[in-house]
Amino acid sequence: MASQTEENYLKALYSLSVGKNEVNISELSASLNVSNPTVNSMVKNLKTKGLVKYEKYKPLSLTEKGRKAAALIVRKHRLTEMFLVEKMGFGWEEVHEIAEQLEHVNSSKLFDRMDELMDFPLVDPHGSPIPDRSGNISESAYEPLSKFSVGRKVKLAALGHSSTEFLKFLNSRELSLGTEIEIKSIEPYDGSMVLSYQNHASETFTKAVCESLLVERVG
Repeated sequence: MASQTEENYLKALYSLSVGKNEVNISELSASLNVSNPTVNSMVKNLKTKGLVKYEKYKPLSLTEKGRKAAALIVRKHRLTEMFLVEKMGFGWEEVHEIAEQLEHVNSSKLFDRMDELMDFPLVDPHGSPIPDRSGNISESAYEPLSKFSVGRKVKLAALGHSSTEFLKFLNSRELSLGTEIEIKSIEPYDGSMVLSYQNHASETFTKAVCESLLVERVG
């Protein structure tokens, strides 16, 4: 069984590997906020356990064993977040730190029961897909709102990131998953967008925010 620190490394590698197969030591170091020598030491340990592929001075990647182990950690995290929101009434901005702790609980039975009680949700409260019991995951094909043009109607389906500050910002704008949005105008200079949704006839969002709003087309 992997230690909590090892699980944190695996989850970070899993996240950094989305859309690519290999990760640099420096990327992993920055993600975990630890030094390169510390990362090197842990990576060697994970390699010994058959969880990563790594050669000195070269990028590293998860083995199939490591990928599955990481996916199951992500599963526990995302199921916990969904359970806290759906069954316990937490806000989507309140659940990350709690899930960070519970993801290390070594009980597949507990998380399978959570899954069952929620009727097997496919995504977490932020729209990120939840891996199944075997560690398989169906990645979504949503696109950033910033890629769409004026007049387009879309629906907010997921978030590019889910920091507490970002979620609180979206709360303040009354913008949540499932909200239908119409792009009213785009500022040529900085790419900011004026959006219309629900009771908001005209709300301006920066390009950076729009890049983190993942949407699907409506109609």
